[in-house]
Amino acid sequence: MATDRQLLGEFGEQRVVQECVCPHCKRNKTLARLPNNFKCADVICDFCGYLAQVKAARVRNIETIPNTVLGAAWRPQQDRMASAIYFPLFLVLMGAGRTDYSIFYLSADLQEPSMFQFINSFAGNVGSRTLRALSTPVTGSLAGSINPICTSTDAWSQ
Repeated sequence: MATDRQLLGEFGEQRVVQECVCPHCKRNKTLARLPNNFKCADVICDFCGYLAQVKAARVRNIETIPNTVLGAAWRPQQDRMASAIYFPLFLVLMGAGRTDYSIFYLSADLQEPSMFQFINSFAGNVGSRTLRALSTPVTGSLAGSINPICTSTDAWSQ
């Protein structure tokens, strides 16, 4: 049985696939979910091969990006950062009532190592990464980063 966290991640991936165009080729309905536990990517464009991560978080205000977002396995991310490889990121924020959500996008070229930090997991896992600076990108404007690229008020149903 899936955990609440896994269901939230699945919800985020489904929203991106159903509602967002590929940022690379600009085609609609070409993003597809990758298998669970695919390292460092969650969706792929089945036209151009574009890869991206999807992170989802529950928040009180879907228009405000949280200061931190819990990430994924640290080792694969660290290895890619050492080679200056970053994947673009879709951030799906779900409102407290599970009826409203927003989708934000962070391009790979705006990411740098200082945005990520290793944290020890209290659950005994090896560790995870936390994205610390979505709300204050290194390049570009804060105003441009806080406007969602996709929004909806559709109810989330399981």
